[in-house]
Amino acid sequence: MRKYVIMGVQGSGKGTQALMLAADLDLEHISVGDIFRWNVQHHTKMGAQVRRVMLEGELVSDDLVESVVRDRLAEHDWNYGFIVDGFPRNRRQAEFFLESYDIDGVIHLDLPDSEVRRRVLNRRVCPNCGMNYNLMDSTPVVPGRCDVCGAELATREDDTEEALAVRLRDYHEKTDPVLALFRRKEYVFTVDARPGPDIVQKQIRESLGLPAYKPEGNPEHASA
Repeated sequence: MRKYVIMGVQGSGKGTQALMLAADLDLEHISVGDIFRWNVQHHTKMGAQVRRVMLEGELVSDDLVESVVRDRLAEHDWNYGFIVDGFPRNRRQAEFFLESYDIDGVIHLDLPDSEVRRRVLNRRVCPNCGMNYNLMDSTPVVPGRCDVCGAELATREDDTEEALAVRLRDYHEKTDPVLALFRRKEYVFTVDARPGPDIVQKQIRESLGLPAYKPEGNPEHASA
């Protein structure tokens, strides 16, 4: 059983890399962002709360994030392991995670803030089927239309200059101490997130001593 955490600022490709690992190694991909987006799309009580926070340019509370991860991991459907994306977000959550789970490694996708801005502001999502695109390197066949269902693509509500500035500041203030804690445990494997997805995945596999990546299993258009 393999248990990993993948960390990186928004736009670093956490979702893409996590899906590549999960598909090949039979891991359960547990994405906090995907859970929140599902709730927003399905108009749940949690979704309404998350949407309100996003529209205000703020971040979902740490308590809500922690409860979502606790509940998801409590399902114990990860027979071969898991890769958690978007958690832990602060030192308290990191300490809880280390006490509760014997993790095998923390994958840190390193990306400069300038590149984060370029990537995030070019992201688009299909409001109908949820497929993700980036106008820099995963453009749809028909401009502005989803390749899967044909719906008109939209910008995520929280992908604005103002909201991104808040997220970057929050990320560095809270996540840098988390990485420092994991580094003391010698769990962290830092990977340059600037190259293309296949190259990043290759770096991750080599760092963790995992089987070589097979590009034919590469999921398209996923991002984080």
